[in-house]
Amino acid sequence: MTVADRDVTLDALVRGATGVRFTAAVLRVERRGSVVFERAYGGLDDGPGARATEVTTRFDLASLTKLFIATAVLYVVAQGGAALDETLLGVFPQWRGSAHAPVSLRALLAHTAGFQSGADYRTLLGEDVERFALTRELVAAPGERVIYSDLGFITLGAWLARAAGRSLPAVMADVTARLSCEATAYRPRNDEPESIPATELDAWRGRVRGAVHDEKAYLMNGVAGHAGLFGTARDVAAVAEPYLAAACGRASRAALLPAALACEAIAEAASDPVLRRGLGWALKTTQENSCGTLMDRATFGHTGFTGTALWADPTRDLSVTLLTNAVYFGRNDLRDLRAAVCDAAVREFA
Repeated sequence: MTVADRDVTLDALVRGATGVRFTAAVLRVERRGSVVFERAYGGLDDGPGARATEVTTRFDLASLTKLFIATAVLYVVAQGGAALDETLLGVFPQWRGSAHAPVSLRALLAHTAGFQSGADYRTLLGEDVERFALTRELVAAPGERVIYSDLGFITLGAWLARAAGRSLPAVMADVTARLSCEATAYRPRNDEPESIPATELDAWRGRVRGAVHDEKAYLMNGVAGHAGLFGTARDVAAVAEPYLAAACGRASRAALLPAALACEAIAEAASDPVLRRGLGWALKTTQENSCGTLMDRATFGHTGFTGTALWADPTRDLSVTLLTNAVYFGRNDLRDLRAAVCDAAVREFA
């Protein structure tokens, strides 16, 4: 059996990869806002007596954090607290007179602000990572091109906290509550690590478990705009729901964003040959994308480095959430499996 076999079922695809490409997985499929498939696979590590994964297991969401941050930014815009195309000089006055001066929320959300993509954590040891993100020289003029940037989303996290006058965890707790999320937050409590899937065996930190895998977020005490959230498949599906409902013209179970703004967020804001960009969202661009061949071009989603993914097809009102700890077995690409899972979900439930 391979992931290319068209007759392989959704369940068999994930079962076949469990223990080989990850130790733990939860797959959730929603159609028209209701769950039609949800199952947990494997254990939280590959040791003897490993705790079994449950559908309520919280995973390190990695860059799926960006979807929650983007939604929080759009909620501020919807409440009249900011405008997508205004400069951010009111919050970051140090940018006045610099190349950063034209940067807007829209540019940061669409990865067109010209920020450097990231930085090796070894160059950041002893640095204030947020300050690094805010002051690092731009590598392109704002609006010039797409550069997928962790530093840009670190900046969005800083903007959210400063604009609200509260900590980023407090801001995100409000937004996740409005999304009806049950378990998504930064920094698991000290008594929680054993209930969270282990991630990479790191020469710097040892086996990472219950702490964020992303090194930059780790250096920020686990709280950042680009990574750091831990959450369940149910909660990840919930972040797609307001957008999917708006695109499909139905009422959302989370009345967070006006329909027009939600639809704007999942429309093309920036062109890129690999992945077109919405506002926080990646958009299907080619048949090589990890949402597979059967989902429509209007599909929007995101992936996370630890082995997480969310894709939503508004033509079918279908979302697929696959959370894994794939970095447990190394930094390997899950694109083929994600694509096969999305294709199988379309065949079985659309």
